[in-house]
Amino acid sequence: MHEMSLMSEIIKIVSEDARLNGFSKVDKIEVIVGELSNVLPDALELAFFRFRKQGLSILDENTELHIIREAAKAKCQTCLYEFVPDYRIALCPKCELINCILLSGETFRIEAYEGRDKH
Repeated sequence: MHEMSLMSEIIKIVSEDARLNGFSKVDKIEVIVGELSNVLPDALELAFFRFRKQGLSILDENTELHIIREAAKAKCQTCLYEFVPDYRIALCPKCELINCILLSGETFRIEAYEGRDKH
């Protein structure tokens, strides 16, 4: 489950930035996960709960993870038809050509976090 290492890296990045900004605790982390990003949101959430339970870094039992799921969307460069692809390389359902680009669905990134001082 590579989501454990992904969540570990997310926590590391957020922790470093939070400390630079004077936060000692993080209340919420928002992550965007695209349908075609090869990241399983449920597994990512499970990894988060495991790290949160361990009390690692600047997380505590009240820290929340908000996963924003990004839908996959593609556009045919030939006929300009927009559709929901099943894979990164997609066949246009209208003209049946493989001349499509992904408009969304591959994203995996930290969108934001909320932090606070201990006091």
